[in-house]
Amino acid sequence: MTVSEVRTRYLAFFAARGHVIIPSAPIVPGNDPTTLFTSSGMQPLIPYLLGKDHPEGKRIVNSQMSFRAGDIEEVGDNRHTTFFEMLGNWSLGDYFKKEQLPWFFEFMTSKEEGLGLDPTKLFVTVFAGDPDTGMEMDTEAVGIWQELFKTKGIDAEFADIGSEAAGYEHGINGNERIFAYDAKKNWWSRSGVPANMPAGEPGGPDSEVFYDFGLPHDPKWGPKCHPNCDCGRFVEIGNSVFMQFIKNADGSFSNLPKQNVDFGGGLERLAFATLDKPDVFLIDVFDTARNAIEYLSGKIYGSDEKITKSFRIILDHMRASTFILAEGIVPASTEAGYVLRRLLRRAIRETDRLGVKDKVLASVAEEFADKYADQYPRLQENKLKILDEIAKEEEQFRRTLETGLKQFEKAISIKSGIVSNADQRKELEERVYIKTLGAETVFELMTTYGFPEELIREELASHNISVDDWDMVKSLFEKHRELSRAGGAQKFAGGLADHSEQTVRYHTTHHILLKALQMVLGDEVKQRGSNITSERLRIDFSSPGKMTPEQKEEVERIVNEIIYQDLPVSRTVMPREEAEKLGAQMEFGVKYPDMVSVYSVGPIHATEENPDIPNAFSLEFCGGPHVKSTKDIHDGGKRFKIQKEEAVAAGIRRIKAVLE
Repeated sequence: MTVSEVRTRYLAFFAARGHVIIPSAPIVPGNDPTTLFTSSGMQPLIPYLLGKDHPEGKRIVNSQMSFRAGDIEEVGDNRHTTFFEMLGNWSLGDYFKKEQLPWFFEFMTSKEEGLGLDPTKLFVTVFAGDPDTGMEMDTEAVGIWQELFKTKGIDAEFADIGSEAAGYEHGINGNERIFAYDAKKNWWSRSGVPANMPAGEPGGPDSEVFYDFGLPHDPKWGPKCHPNCDCGRFVEIGNSVFMQFIKNADGSFSNLPKQNVDFGGGLERLAFATLDKPDVFLIDVFDTARNAIEYLSGKIYGSDEKITKSFRIILDHMRASTFILAEGIVPASTEAGYVLRRLLRRAIRETDRLGVKDKVLASVAEEFADKYADQYPRLQENKLKILDEIAKEEEQFRRTLETGLKQFEKAISIKSGIVSNADQRKELEERVYIKTLGAETVFELMTTYGFPEELIREELASHNISVDDWDMVKSLFEKHRELSRAGGAQKFAGGLADHSEQTVRYHTTHHILLKALQMVLGDEVKQRGSNITSERLRIDFSSPGKMTPEQKEEVERIVNEIIYQDLPVSRTVMPREEAEKLGAQMEFGVKYPDMVSVYSVGPIHATEENPDIPNAFSLEFCGGPHVKSTKDIHDGGKRFKIQKEEAVAAGIRRIKAVLE
């Protein structure tokens, strides 16, 4: 089946059983400062799982876009991806195990409504109990599964494995198909195992389903294979969490008055189970992108282990990057932008390993934007922006990569010589590599040549080279940052590149512009960053969406109206609390002292003592410097003009403007 077919069947199956289909939440949460990305179907629904009433009722279902940055290093095998869709169905105090497990089993095995999977290839796990807290084994789930397999003529024997480590010793014996594992594997709570849960925390056992692809066991993981083995034979395709208990103050557990079901199943994993092919990158959503890489590189997917791994990394990282870019995130050095940059740079490195030296990633991303056009039209709506950002990042990093790799190779080579082979009449290059690289050399690669730490680690691992002291690298880098900050504080005092007359004019214009934006777009507009030089001003600000041409014209009109008046620009030192009461604007994330410097454009805000003083046009926390009057800005006829308005992150816009 295609990914779209699996998604459609799943939603229809549970809708027919009383579930309301809800849309996917954004992959970049807009109202959760604790996380950069939505990483599961459960994440947006936690308030409802903890007791809040959902507006759509007690039974809901969806397919949730998800991204897990922690899985970046795992990508390259047959099943791990950073971006995926999580199929989920939830019971909020309604049905429980006796309904959930049979429904999912029916969806997996039914040819009419479900996926038609071979039940002999399904293995399940349950909670084995927890001796540390006295929690008992989930024998109810064991009994339900045995009855379900019996309907398919399968005698499903039970094995109490215990720990994952014990699984490698036990393996699978006879007709064993239901396996019990400890709390590290088959228990859910936000705090982990039961012993770690605080009083009042809900949690419960879960039951996972694995598909057996029948691959030979890789003994590097352990002597025997079992469902939780990482060799690739077994792939988890679904997990039913039963939020059943609450922890009491004395450490005991009681049943929750309202018990919930939280199911999550990997859409892509279910899709490749229907193909019975042990490779998630062979499902249809990767087909055109995979073909594009083959055409661009001249390499064939599956022809070689290293080539295949490079393909998988590129395919995964470009799909994830396309979805993240569609949310307005752009490559950056912090937070979500940093994760995006890391994805793109890893993909660029893998295209380089495939022998591709040209900019090609935008064409790969375009295949994903087209493939998901029906389900996620946002990718098509933002396609040009997505492709442009990818092309810019690829061009920039390829220059860094070329220089960095040369220096890296030079740093790790002890000697380089030419050995002649008269018989074959060709020259073979023989290199001898060091075993340990010094911290100072790593630091130089990172700072002088811009080689990212994660790429250095990967390259060293591929050559079996270690670093003598990563802590020393970190220490050197921190000292470097402190010096940079100290220098930056002197050079960019007040957020300015310099204190020339023109830069100061732009600084005051920046204040006026922020107020004009609030007047046109609303008071919720707040400054999120700035960069001011003698050439132009730049402001980053919170905004719900792209400005219309009419809005930009109105902002320009207001700014020009103010700078052509003779409004005084004055500085007042006052208590921070007083400045806040006056409504003075402050920079996001900055901690201010008890006494602050406030600049006003126009007379200071009216007070009870002086009610007739007109309000200032603009009032901001600021250290200066500024012009003395707004008439000093236009400098004999110059006018304010917006050159560019664009997105820089989700909910953040940027304006670049000049006086011309």
